[in-house]
Formats: sequence, structure tokens, C-alpha cells
Amino acid sequence: MHDDPFAHAHDPDEIRMASIAEGNNPNHDYYHYENIELKTVGIDIGSSTSHLMFSRIHLQRAGELHSSRYVVVERETLYRSPILLTPYTADYAINTDQLQAFLTESYAEAGFTPEDVDSGAIILTGEAVKRTNAHAIADLFADTAGKFVCASAGHNLESILAANGSGSVAASKNPAQTVLNVDIGGGTTKFARVTDGQIIETAAISVGGRLVATDTDGKVIRIEPTAHAIADLLGIDLHIGMVLSDKDRHGIADTLAECLMEVIQRKPRSELTTSLLVTPDLKSDAPIDTLIFSGGVSEYVYEREERDFGDLAIFLAGAVRQKMAENAMPAPVQPATERIRATVIGASQFTVQLSGNTLSISDVSLLPLRNIPVLISKLDEDREVEAEEIAEKIKAAYARQDLVEGEVQVALAFDWDGLPRYSQLRKIADGIIAASPNTIASGAPILLVFTGDFAKLIGDALTKDIGITNPVISIDTLYLQEFDYIDVGDMIYPARVVPVVVKSLVFPEVAGIGSEVVEQ
Repeated sequence: MHDDPFAHAHDPDEIRMASIAEGNNPNHDYYHYENIELKTVGIDIGSSTSHLMFSRIHLQRAGELHSSRYVVVERETLYRSPILLTPYTADYAINTDQLQAFLTESYAEAGFTPEDVDSGAIILTGEAVKRTNAHAIADLFADTAGKFVCASAGHNLESILAANGSGSVAASKNPAQTVLNVDIGGGTTKFARVTDGQIIETAAISVGGRLVATDTDGKVIRIEPTAHAIADLLGIDLHIGMVLSDKDRHGIADTLAECLMEVIQRKPRSELTTSLLVTPDLKSDAPIDTLIFSGGVSEYVYEREERDFGDLAIFLAGAVRQKMAENAMPAPVQPATERIRATVIGASQFTVQLSGNTLSISDVSLLPLRNIPVLISKLDEDREVEAEEIAEKIKAAYARQDLVEGEVQVALAFDWDGLPRYSQLRKIADGIIAASPNTIASGAPILLVFTGDFAKLIGDALTKDIGITNPVISIDTLYLQEFDYIDVGDMIYPARVVPVVVKSLVFPEVAGIGSEVVEQ
């Protein structure tokens, strides 16, 4: 579904093909070889809000490119849930009972069952990722929300999904320009720099609209560590049970907004801003043509929401608008296609790729596979790479991730689009064998991923020519990066393709997290 590591879709106008007449007939068998329709779900569990969305995705094989790659030609939103304020318990955990009830009710309202879902993603974002039970919630929903739903978390992945869901990726293509998407959520703000449909870089900072929350009486019921740090700088005695004045909310929000402006306006970073970054900073100094805001706080930035939900959102958005008016911005601000729902739209519509019909899977009963770490080996395309060199690259990839060959299931991914000469394909197969002695001895599956259409050729070289007896799952036309994880779903017939979700699993250590909450 994408031609680079970040772009997650193509415009339908770029892809729609002049198929033969019977190929456009859904009742004709040929249609189902060339077209795939998936029902997907996106579930966004964020610092401030949680919601879900069902979509229908129509993919079509890019036949005119002589490729087995499937690309999106149509997306349709089937259901949008109400927006729920993410519930928490007093022990820094997310209230799973309330979330499960919300999920069940939303499925019922949409008229779907978990069995109806073909693919999708659960995205835990912002401060929600840090909760003591975040990993358990992801696993719970992955097991109960539908077959082959992936559980993902990570600031960079959320940045990518938000940029797709907000319309920034589409806006960067027509006309070709550079867009900075600024997704301001409850606990973090995510940045994505997009040029001509490609997400060039991402970053995130611990700035959000729900770092402090109050009840209907104005008493503080939740404090995140960032809010404590800002309050200490401002001399505010921030504690549970206090009545937080508008003056203090203005002060905290204004400080947070200043940190945002340093990133947006590419000012020198203050010590505070540097300390709040939760990913590496944006590096590019190239000009930006357009700014687009998304996330819950963007509803207030664009003045589409007026209600006060007992947090900093109104005040943070007001401070952002004021600073934009007072200071020269690097580019004009344009409206987003979606704002608070940007990430959940990205999760439901921009996560899945399909590995085409040049794959090789010796035992389909092993599917689905989930949460498989990706080990990348980049091979030269202008020369024949020897088996010994390939083996060394694979061993180095294990070492970079502190993994021991044979102890865990991995995906050996090869960034290579060279000519598919048998001599080179055989050397790749021999290199895989040389680098995988423990895996082969144990009889464990060998999972391979290729950028080019080589999966079946190399799978056959391993099983038929070399004669290994291990199950081989060899898939292709996918674009991965170091430290990605993938899920490989059940095979879809009659097209004989498998859905693959590429994700980042980042569940940080929660020891020492200083959040304070009153049970809801």
C-alpha cells in the first residue's frame, strides 16, 4: 500500500485502472483475484479521549505495473463511535471495565461483531501508553475486538496516522508542497513533516490539553508529571483536590504553547522544550508551505468547540492562537479534513498492507502471527552479494536489537530490488541458512520479507532446492524499517494474499511514573 517507508496510501486517481470489462464485475471470479475488500477497525485509546471507527477498504492489484502489489482505490467510513473521556483508576491504570463496555456498545451500535473485522489497529497514545496496564489492554482488545486486530503504540506511528487521517498527506500532493501536521492531543503533541505525499520525519513532545484535569467543582482530579514540572517553574502549588484558578491554567497553558511554538517556528530550543521532547527532535530546516492542526485541542484552535471539559484544552488552544497572531508563522494555517478523529481514521484506514500473490507460505495454519520484530538487511543492487556477506548482515541485524538467533521469532527483511538472477537468489537463500542454525535445528518457522517480488522464488529455493524442512513464510512487496514490528494475518482467498500491519510497539517502563489521579 505504499512506495516508501511512511506514505500509507495512494490517491485513487493515481491507481484506478482500465480493467477488462469482466474484471470490474464483483460477481466474476477475476474480480476477486484483482480486488480485495476489507472491513477494518481503528481504536484510539488516548490520554484524553477514546473512540473507534469502522471502515471499508477497497484494494486493487496494480496490474499495469506488472506487480503483485495491491493499492487502495477507495475508502469508506462505515461507523464513528461517540467520543469517550478515557477513564482511569486511582492506581495510574486505565479502567478496562469501562473501556470494554464502551467497545461492546460501539460494536453493537455499528451492527458488527468481532468476526466481521478483517484487519485494524488499536493505538494507545500519549500518556495512555505509560499506564501500568497499557500492554494488557492492548492484548485484551486484540483478542476480543476482531480477528487480526493489531495492538500498537508509539509516538512516531501516531504521528504518521494523524498526518494521514487529518488530510495533511493528501494536501501535500495537490499541489506538491511541504506540510507540517501538528497533532495536539491530551498528553502529547505529534509533528509530521510531509512533502509531496511522503512523511519525511516525525517527532513528539509532552505537551497536551489534559495534563491537568478537574471535576465539575473545579477541583484537580488528575495531574501528569509534565504539569507538575511546569507548575513548579511557575511557583504554583499543584496538588490533587485543589481548586485550579483560571489564572493558573492560563499560566501553565501559555508555557506549554511557547514550547510548541519553538518547534513550529523552528526557534532555538529552550532547556524546558528539550526536556519535554519524547522522541528525537525535528531536524530539517527546509521551508514549510502549510500548517495543519489535528488532535482534540485542534477543535479549539479552529474554534469548532467551545465546551470546557475540565482541563487545559481551551486555554492551550487560546495561547496557541494568540502566539500565532503575535508572531510570524513559517507558513499559513489551513483547515484539517479531520481533527479529533485524525488518529482513529489513520488507524482504521492507513495501517494495512497486502503481500501479493508472489508469496510463499508452506503452512498457512501458522497464521496469524503477531508482534514479530523486524531485522533489516540492506543489500547492494549493483553487484552480486555473496552468501557469507548476507549471513554477516543478518547476524549484525540480530546484534543491533540485542536478540539471539533462535530464541525469538523474527522477520528477516531484505531491502533489495536487484535483478532476480537465480545465482543471486540462491546466495540470499544460502546466507539465510548460514545465519539461522538454531532456528533451523529447532524446526521453527522462517519468516522472510522482501521489498521486491522475490518471496516465492527464495521460498522455493529454501524448501525445494536446499530442502530445509522448517515452515517458510516468505512475503514481499512490503516496505519496513529497523525496529518495526509486523502482524501477518490469515490468507485471503481466492486472491491468495495476506494482510500485513506494520507498527511500532513502544510500551515504556512505568516505574517512577508520577501521575496522580482520583478514581473515576
